[in-house]
Amino acid sequence: MADTPTVIIGAGIGGLTTAALLSARGMPVTVLEKEATPGGKVRQLDVDGTPVDAGPTVFTMRPVIDAIFEAAGACTDDHLQLTRADTLARHAWDRTGHLDLFADHERSVDAIGQFAGSDAARGFREFSTEAKRIFDILDEPMLRGGKVSWPLPLMWRIGLWRVGALHAIRPYESLWKVLGEHFADPRLQQLFGRYTTYCGSSPFQTPATLMLIAHVEAQGVWKIKGGMNALANALETVARGNGTRFRYGAKVEEIQTSRGRVTGVTLESGEVMHTRSVVCNADPSALGAGMFGEQVRKAASVTKPQNRSLSAMVWLAKSKVSGFNLDHHNVFFSDDYAAEFDAIRVGSVPTNPTAYLCALDHGAPADGAQRFQIIVNAPANGDKHTYTAEEKDQCTSNMLSRLNACGLELETPLPHSLVTPSDFSKLFPATGGALYGRASHGWAASFLRQGSRTRIPGLYCAGGATHPGAGVPMAALSGKLASEAVLSDHISTRRYHPKAIVGGMSTRSAMTEASG
Repeated sequence: MADTPTVIIGAGIGGLTTAALLSARGMPVTVLEKEATPGGKVRQLDVDGTPVDAGPTVFTMRPVIDAIFEAAGACTDDHLQLTRADTLARHAWDRTGHLDLFADHERSVDAIGQFAGSDAARGFREFSTEAKRIFDILDEPMLRGGKVSWPLPLMWRIGLWRVGALHAIRPYESLWKVLGEHFADPRLQQLFGRYTTYCGSSPFQTPATLMLIAHVEAQGVWKIKGGMNALANALETVARGNGTRFRYGAKVEEIQTSRGRVTGVTLESGEVMHTRSVVCNADPSALGAGMFGEQVRKAASVTKPQNRSLSAMVWLAKSKVSGFNLDHHNVFFSDDYAAEFDAIRVGSVPTNPTAYLCALDHGAPADGAQRFQIIVNAPANGDKHTYTAEEKDQCTSNMLSRLNACGLELETPLPHSLVTPSDFSKLFPATGGALYGRASHGWAASFLRQGSRTRIPGLYCAGGATHPGAGVPMAALSGKLASEAVLSDHISTRRYHPKAIVGGMSTRSAMTEASG
C-alpha cells in the first residue's frame, strides 16, 4: 500500500490543482476522468465545426492562480497568454444606451455618475468601500482557509478582539435591502445584485455579505488566449510534468473502504486500484446519493432540491451581429428582476430573462460570423424535467427578444447548440443541473458547504461545490485545500521527497475575485 498513488476522481479545475500541487511534492498521483478531456465544467463544444467555450468565461483572481502555478513549480506566463481587460462588463437595459464598469475605479465612478447622477456615483463609492471591507475581513480566514463554523470558530480566525468585524460582514441582512441603501436607481440594484449569480444564487435571498463579489471582480478581469479551456490544459501540463498520471475514459463506479477508511476504487471496467487517499472532484451530493457506492454514502450530504444553486440555459452560437457594440462580457437586463427569480423558485425558466453574452471573438475583425456563449439563469430541475423541443424554441425566442429590446440583432434563425438543466444533470450526477453546488441563501449557507475532509478518513473533496465556493478561482482554492489536507494526513506515516520548486502558497497574494 506504501507505493499506491493518491487517486483523484475528476479532472476539473479542483482536481487538476490538487494533482499539480501534490505531485510537485513528490507524491504519486493518478487522475481518473470519465470524459475524454480535462476541465470538468470548463469545456468546449463543437458548433458548426468550431469549438465554442461551454463553461465559465470570466477569469478573475489571477494572483491566486499565479500562486498555485508557482507552488507547483511553474510560472503562469509560461503556460497562458493573459490580457487584463480595461472594461469589466457592458450592461444594457434598453436601446437608450449602456453602462460600462472598468478596471479603473474612477472611470467606473464617472460612468455611473453620467448614467444615473451624482448621488448614484456617491452611492457607488460607499458601496465599493463596504464591499472591500467585507472582503478584507473574510479573505484569509474564510476564502483561503479551511472550512469553518459560525460564529466562534470564524471569530477565532478573524481575531477575538475584532468583534465588530462579525457585524460588519452583515450576514443577517438581505443583499437586496442593502443595495437599496446604496442605490436609489433600480437598474444599479440589478447590476450589483447580479453578482450573486456568480455563485448560483438569488440576490433576493442572499446575505449582504456577498457584496464582496463585486469588489473581487473590480480587482481585475483577464482574457485568456484560447479561452478558459487553456487554463485546464495548462494545469494538466504542469501536473504531468510533476509526475501525475492521467487516465481518460476511466469512470469510477465505487470507492472502497475497510474498517472505516478508504482502501481503493473500482472502475467501470472492473479494474481495482488500491489507495489510501481519494480526492473526489465531483459535487459532494454524488457521494451522498450513493453514486460512488454504498460504502461512502455517509461521507457527504445530498443537497436538497430547494437548496440547489441555479442551473442555466446555455446557447453556443455562431452569428453575424448588428445594432449593438459588444464588449467581451455583456449583460442585457430584464425589466422585472424579481419576476425572474420568482419564476426560477417555482421551477420555470423566466419568460422575460436577463441574458449574459460572452463575445468570444471580441477584438477580432467583425466582418463575419462570431462565436458567442449566451446564458439565462434556470432552475436546477434537470433530474425531474426534460426540456422539449418546443420549450427550447420558446426559451430561445425569449432570449433573443431580450437582446433585441436592447438593440442587439443576431441572425434568424440563430445557428446554435443549446445546453439545458437536463443536460447538466446528466453530466454532473445528483445535482439536477445545479452548476454551483449549494445556493448561498441565508446566513448559514456558506458554512454548510462540504469541506476538504469528509466523514470517511482518506476521502477528500475538491471542486466548485465544496468550500470555499463556486467559480474557477474558488475551485482552484478548493484543490489547494484538498492537497494540504492529504499532505497533512500523510506526513506522519510516510516520507515524501519534495521536488525542488520555486515559491509556495504561504505568501499573501493581492487577492481579487470570486467566480467565473
